[in-house]
Amino acid sequence: MGSNQSRGTGAQGRGRLASFILSDHRYVLLATSAVAALGMALSSSSRPAMSFMANAYMLEVVMYYILVAWLAVSAVALAFKLAKWRTYADEAPFTKPAVARALRYASYVIWLIVAVLAVDRIGMGVASAWATATAASSMPETTLERMLYILYRGAPTFYEGFKTTILLAVFGTVIAFFLALLLVFLRIQVIDRSDNDFVRFLKVVGSGFAKVYSTVVRGTPMMVQAMIIFFGVFGLFKMTDLTTTQINGIWSTFAAGLVTITLNSTAYMMEVLRGGIESVDMGQAEAARSLGLSQWQAMRKVVFPQGVKFAIPGLSNELIINIKDSSVLSVIGTFDLMFATTTVGGTFYRQFDAALITSVIYLCLTMIASWLLNRLARRLDVKAIKLGSTSDQPINVEEN
Repeated sequence: MGSNQSRGTGAQGRGRLASFILSDHRYVLLATSAVAALGMALSSSSRPAMSFMANAYMLEVVMYYILVAWLAVSAVALAFKLAKWRTYADEAPFTKPAVARALRYASYVIWLIVAVLAVDRIGMGVASAWATATAASSMPETTLERMLYILYRGAPTFYEGFKTTILLAVFGTVIAFFLALLLVFLRIQVIDRSDNDFVRFLKVVGSGFAKVYSTVVRGTPMMVQAMIIFFGVFGLFKMTDLTTTQINGIWSTFAAGLVTITLNSTAYMMEVLRGGIESVDMGQAEAARSLGLSQWQAMRKVVFPQGVKFAIPGLSNELIINIKDSSVLSVIGTFDLMFATTTVGGTFYRQFDAALITSVIYLCLTMIASWLLNRLARRLDVKAIKLGSTSDQPINVEEN
């Protein structure tokens, strides 16, 4: 079933792509003009050492003037639009079906030309800079070559920081999710008529603890929390007979960082889950109670599954936040990507270049995580669910 769904999704995506290619677009001149201008700028830039168009000068000249011609046609269309603002759709030759189709096919040529120029100038430029940086015995002059030189020489350090950042973000988010499930259950507890005094007391205490925990954690910076957790627990260990070396073996900066991210994410994920649960129509719980389910059974079998599904976009976003916010853990010495950046930058006396490298790494990490989480959301059909519209859906408590 999963493979059939994947094939159906792929066929649907190919269908949308084919429809886009074969359909006329209203702003084809305007959008492609911006691309053509970019292509002209690329063509005017200097060729890198590994340029595959270095021996195709005449071809590039032809490509350049094709881009110029497109901009000229776009300028004429714009002038016609300004002169015939109200009657442009009826009088302009550019809106005729045959002309619009020709412009659409011509726009694909423009995009292809710019793609070739981008590969030649940008792709081969990076390749040339990498070849120069890896062969250099001292710091290169240009910024790109310096960045690649630092990345190449400091790769083991960057890798250790990268690995620690991934481990902290992934494990911290996963552990926080299960803790958030427990806390949100305490947070939303209400006193039932059938509860005895002891159960009522536990519900009040549990709900109050969850509220206070959320307020305190979300109201203080993670950097401060990291310092309190690391040095606080370290101080408790110092009250024993353990030496500093033994304590460091037990309570490492990585462990302190993981605890910090977990406890911080738990508070935020608890609130996201609470919002998802509260978005479930109250009629669902009432119907479940009318069928004889207890409050706990109604929450576990009816409300919780739907609430968690509603909260998936917000929960997955916490992973992206943790990838970025883990950088503050360098304040306690956690060897994450930010700490590696400081180390490499200090080694080469190039903090700015090292920071640029790290920003690119963080950007790639968050983009990949966002893409994977969006695929997960589509897989679970989260977008198809409309909050507050579940009251008309049948309740099947036997499946759970």
